[in-house]
Amino acid sequence: MKTVMLVFGTRPEAIKMCPLVNELKTREEIKTVVCVTGQHRQMLDQVLEAFKVVPDYDLSIMKDRQTLFDVTTNILEKIKGVLEEVKPDVVLVHGDTSTTFVTALACFYMQIPVGHAEAGLRTYNIYSPYPEEFNRQAVGIISKYNFAPTNMSKENLFNYLW
Repeated sequence: MKTVMLVFGTRPEAIKMCPLVNELKTREEIKTVVCVTGQHRQMLDQVLEAFKVVPDYDLSIMKDRQTLFDVTTNILEKIKGVLEEVKPDVVLVHGDTSTTFVTALACFYMQIPVGHAEAGLRTYNIYSPYPEEFNRQAVGIISKYNFAPTNMSKENLFNYLW
């Protein structure tokens, strides 16, 4: 049995990933593990409830007045233990958030394959939006599986990846 772990932390990520969670849970040959970071706590919880998704792990990383440094280090420190415990065969992330980037980075460090939903989207300005454009480009490089939503996104990946 393969273990697929999905990691997300914001409302937009949850809206896109929860249907996938529910589909994967119908597959007997797949063990599905859900980890949320709580990057957008209140809005995330509303979506989880709407889709009836109960996370297996909740990192609860948000604190008042956090910087990007704080968010990054909090996720990196907490996700490491979850990855060590779960030992997933693949980790699926979505989009361009700090949760997505840091999870992919942790997986890279641990040599765990990453699948990136909505890969290849670009603004062609690394600082706009900040830090999201950097996040999505970096995750595109780290990921073993890039799921591009459009032909242009696919071309962006081919033009950048070695």
